[in-house]
Amino acid sequence: MNDLLLNELKNTSILCVEDEDGIRQMIVKTLKYYFKDVYEASNGEDAYDLYIEYKPKIILSDINMNKGNGIDFVKKVRKNDLDTMIIMLTAYSNEEYLMDLINLNINHYILKPLNLSKLDSALDKYVNNKIDKKVILCENLVLDVQKRELLYNERDHISLRKREKDFLCMLFDNKNQITRYEQIEHELWSEKSMTSHALKSFIKEIRLKIPLNIIKNVPQEGYILNCE
Repeated sequence: MNDLLLNELKNTSILCVEDEDGIRQMIVKTLKYYFKDVYEASNGEDAYDLYIEYKPKIILSDINMNKGNGIDFVKKVRKNDLDTMIIMLTAYSNEEYLMDLINLNINHYILKPLNLSKLDSALDKYVNNKIDKKVILCENLVLDVQKRELLYNERDHISLRKREKDFLCMLFDNKNQITRYEQIEHELWSEKSMTSHALKSFIKEIRLKIPLNIIKNVPQEGYILNCE
């Protein structure tokens, strides 16, 4: 993997769903070299519980599993989430699921058996999409992820620090739901402890930069993107 890919993945979380223990353990062991957080499940039901709890940025899932197949799992994820990258492990015998997969907005397919070359290709797509991403936070306010800046009214450029950019991406990824304090601490403060004073100071600084009031506090819970 190149340095850009490695640097981006080290702060990213992934959920691996595979019912064959030996294969899953091998995949998870490999993923832990690159990802900050790697979650694993042996079936679709447990995978969905982990998805709800941790909101991984990437899902790597097999299709055929004994308890809760990959298609059913992804259908539940895609009901309210079109942003999480989903990579499906497929086999020639999975052609019967092709239409379901197309309709579920799958980002990438890997033909079994999985190897590093195939995994690199899928993850490279994730990084490139993220770097090139431009996010419309609300009318007249666009976040350019690559340039790490806000564009207001198509003319005013507002520079952001990395943590500020990551925070706005989190709000957007969690739009219509609360981005909780625990998630903010886990993803933005990494190994450090996030004090309430540090968080309040961070929010105050970023609000001063943004010309619109788009960050709404939900007392005792977290923050939500406010586009009203």
